[in-house]
Amino acid sequence: MNNSFGNIFRLTTFGESHGEAIGGIIDGCPAGHEIDFEKISLEMGRRKPGQSKIVTQRKEADAVEFLSGIFEGKTTGTPIGFIIKNNNQKSKDYNHLKKSFRPSHADLVYNEKYGVRDYRGGGRSSARETACRVVAGAIAKQILSDIEIIAYTTSIGEISISENITIINKSNIEDSLVRCPDKKVSEKMIASIKNARKNGDTLGGVIKCVIKNTPIGLGEPVFNKLHSELGRAMLSINAVKGFEYGSGFKGTKMKGSQHNDLINLDKTTTTNNSGGIQGGISNGMDIYFNVAFKPVATIMKDQNTLDSNGNIAILKGKGRHDACVVPRAIPIVEAMAAMVILDYYLINKTKKI
Repeated sequence: MNNSFGNIFRLTTFGESHGEAIGGIIDGCPAGHEIDFEKISLEMGRRKPGQSKIVTQRKEADAVEFLSGIFEGKTTGTPIGFIIKNNNQKSKDYNHLKKSFRPSHADLVYNEKYGVRDYRGGGRSSARETACRVVAGAIAKQILSDIEIIAYTTSIGEISISENITIINKSNIEDSLVRCPDKKVSEKMIASIKNARKNGDTLGGVIKCVIKNTPIGLGEPVFNKLHSELGRAMLSINAVKGFEYGSGFKGTKMKGSQHNDLINLDKTTTTNNSGGIQGGISNGMDIYFNVAFKPVATIMKDQNTLDSNGNIAILKGKGRHDACVVPRAIPIVEAMAAMVILDYYLINKTKKI
């Protein structure tokens, strides 16, 4: 089982949703960087459960305990070890899953592959693991102090914001329970999630991420293209079903004369259909991409499923779950983006004499 992500800046995570704790080891973090622990707590607060009435009501402080790699507030260059205690598990909520496989979860395939599974909240395959990614991403963001990474909700279910929206900043994103920068659309999204929850159902959505001030030259032209690594990072997040950068699928409807980004004297481009990446290498323009999230698979409705005896059984939805994961996934998307950018920045440094 591969539990690590990254090349030089590398995160290895451990733990299960209903175990004693989750945690990780960050390798390759440059030495001498001052760490603002409050900023890490703020990032964790954006992802943690129980933060509003429209997300799962599992209550976890998600306090991070650092065990190594940081001394007197600065990174030492040695592995950064950390743990996050699980304090609010209700494992009994999952007793009915001992012999039943949830539709559209990893339950069945996990059991087939390993011959054993932790049925409590999905165990290792639970999105609880992503809290560890937010820790690593929060540290990566602080090292990439000149680079700004902003993610926000563009759609939930059938409700979407206008593509022409221009006021995108952290404050108007964080003022929204769904982290949508358009206040009116945000209210419609919230109502839609509440309605889905009331009816025992769930919704999916799309997150857009923009990376500003990226230097030219990150990424490789063949197998380690920057956009392929960003795609791999995003597709590793639970519930993600799609990734597109730049013009994406809309670009297929354009002519080459419309799609080409003409180069200016200062090496910027007049348009940015490339999404800040050309030939797999960052070109200095804003990098932007969309990440699609499916509706949460756990619903509060009876469903037919397969049990461990090979029989069709009725599965009843129980436990505390999100009706839509998109609002809490924003910091996860930003964290994975930060890890990729820092990793490729460090790779570039090793190649310069």
